[in-house]
Amino acid sequence: MGTSSQSTTIIETEDDVPNSNQFCDEAAMCIVSVKGLKENWQKWSDEHREYQKLNPFSHGTRPSVVAPQRGQDDYGKPLQGSMTEQRGKDAHTHISREVEELCEVIRNIGEPGDKDGDGGGDGKVVTVEFRKLFEHYVTISNKLVGVLLRARKQRLVDFEGEMLWQGKDDHAVITLLP
Repeated sequence: MGTSSQSTTIIETEDDVPNSNQFCDEAAMCIVSVKGLKENWQKWSDEHREYQKLNPFSHGTRPSVVAPQRGQDDYGKPLQGSMTEQRGKDAHTHISREVEELCEVIRNIGEPGDKDGDGGGDGKVVTVEFRKLFEHYVTISNKLVGVLLRARKQRLVDFEGEMLWQGKDDHAVITLLP
């Protein structure tokens, strides 16, 4: 069997403990102040209680702030500086990158055409069939249709119908708009 190292904890209850709540030296001996632990717990508890007052889903308290109403600037948006806001920004950046990558793939594998679709080859737009795009893009991402819908919402691509289905819409033409 292997050896195990033991850690010794010394708890002091006197008020003359130095300012830091915890000291650790190289011997893995920790000195923990009960007063410091109590202060840290109380600080966390007070902060959490204040947060819960602002949380509309908290069952124990009523929100102390009025919830934003429809039409106000902050309606439907997370609190500024919150982790939720940061996750939303990160997701937006990720999706934007995927849309840009999709447009680049369409440019690379598509055929130049014109807006009328007569195949004049003016190079104003690039078109590709859904099947060809699907077969090529499947190695990049499994969310092709979702990214296509997002790109259409941003008016970067156009195609007929609300949704594209593999097999049924294999010959649907996807147009990369200028």
